[in-house]
Amino acid sequence: MSSSSSTNVTDLVSGLWHFTGRHRILHLTWFAFFLTFVVWFSFAPLAGTVRDQLGLTADHLTVLALCNVALTVPARVLIGMALDRWGPRRVYSTLLMYAAVPALMTAFATSFQLLVVARLAAGIVGAGFVVGIRMVAEWFPPKEVGTAEGVYGGWGNFGSAAAAMVLPGLGLLLGGWRVAVAAAGIAAALYGVIYLRTVTDTPEGHTFARPRRQGALEVTTRSGVFGLVALNVPLLGILGLLTWRLQLIGSLTVGVMWAVLAVLGVLVVVQSVGIIRVNLPALDDAYPEEDRYPFRSVVVLCLAYAVTFGSELAVVSMLPAYFADTFALSPVVAGATASAYAFMNLVARPAGGILSDLMGDRRRTLRTLLAWLGGGYALMAAVSGTWPVVAAVLAVMCCSFFVQAGEGATFAIVPLVKRRVSGQISGIVGAYGNVGSLLFLTLLLVAGPTTFFLVIGVSALVAAAACRWLVEPEGSFVAELGGERPHGTVHVPTGRLATSPASSA
Repeated sequence: MSSSSSTNVTDLVSGLWHFTGRHRILHLTWFAFFLTFVVWFSFAPLAGTVRDQLGLTADHLTVLALCNVALTVPARVLIGMALDRWGPRRVYSTLLMYAAVPALMTAFATSFQLLVVARLAAGIVGAGFVVGIRMVAEWFPPKEVGTAEGVYGGWGNFGSAAAAMVLPGLGLLLGGWRVAVAAAGIAAALYGVIYLRTVTDTPEGHTFARPRRQGALEVTTRSGVFGLVALNVPLLGILGLLTWRLQLIGSLTVGVMWAVLAVLGVLVVVQSVGIIRVNLPALDDAYPEEDRYPFRSVVVLCLAYAVTFGSELAVVSMLPAYFADTFALSPVVAGATASAYAFMNLVARPAGGILSDLMGDRRRTLRTLLAWLGGGYALMAAVSGTWPVVAAVLAVMCCSFFVQAGEGATFAIVPLVKRRVSGQISGIVGAYGNVGSLLFLTLLLVAGPTTFFLVIGVSALVAAAACRWLVEPEGSFVAELGGERPHGTVHVPTGRLATSPASSA
């Protein structure tokens, strides 16, 4: 750990108390993320009231919970492409204003079918996290990006906990759950207008670097093309898993399930063809060595985020019921006790980013946190009804620290892999967080909580071992803000790649 690293991080942390310059952009952006998560998670704390008023069943609520995350996976990928093309200011503002649509649809819904449509639409709002990753990276130098991204992710992610704490009371105060959900959406839309008028994509004097080709993530090596094809299959495959689960609980017929799976299979083929078409220059080995980036780093980061954020989403979903069953607690007490897991976001995710900035080796930091995460889930697997509740809560907080610090360390690396496509890389890595959560929750259904915790722990150790293939980003501790350096013209066949890195940056 160098004294200059410590000084930079200290300056950034102290700057958080000011609302000027890049710190102002950070505060405006994490609050945008916070509002998208309030809207995305607005239904869950009110689900019991909605069930009683509309006569829904437990299976109905399960379907709605699945619908709430179904479109988040593809949306994160598509939002990543959009922000690299149009910039985070316009994309975030548009998404915030759009958030009012599913919120108002939910508020005015009078049937289960209308709620299904509304919660499917709400899943798109959950993609907002991706946008701020690039915005923050544009405003903070590489040496501070871990801390800044950690603050953005940790404080913004707290929106899910804030929704659970505030919306039920707001509903009682304002006259019902419908008003509470609508208010969250309207607040997000109003803030979208404010965000559009008060931020810029980059500091003055810096150019926003855009990808040279649209339609898929631009990769720079031949192996990267085939790796991207393989990496995208699970993103659609997880929608197949969701379809299967909906069929299991009777919400879809077997015929409809197979029809959906067939459509997803066709989409996999279409998407694979599009990836190859967009990346013909990489297949032709047209990129100079200095303009290439290691696609294997993207794969490792996807695995790391599937284990960290994926397990967080899964555990947050099951922990209240787990505490109630294990310690015979009332639903209210169990929910309050389990909230210790989410509360750690305020400090743990920023701590992961700070450690990544301070330690001087981002790969080693992530690997260490993932290894400790494996131990954290082994500890949670050992929790039983014979433990004091306080000891169980401490075990949860210990585990959640490494979960969320690992998230911070992951996204301390993501925006540094390749700046001009960092939005798309963030989108894919973020989508794998949702993939991980759905896989872990499916495991919970068939194997029970002890196996659930143990498998997540082993997955964390596998991700830690995979970090040996993660490449430390070049210039990841540069103290100056700047985009990609020009590397000259990429020589490719006419019509395949018309611009140079210099012109695109």
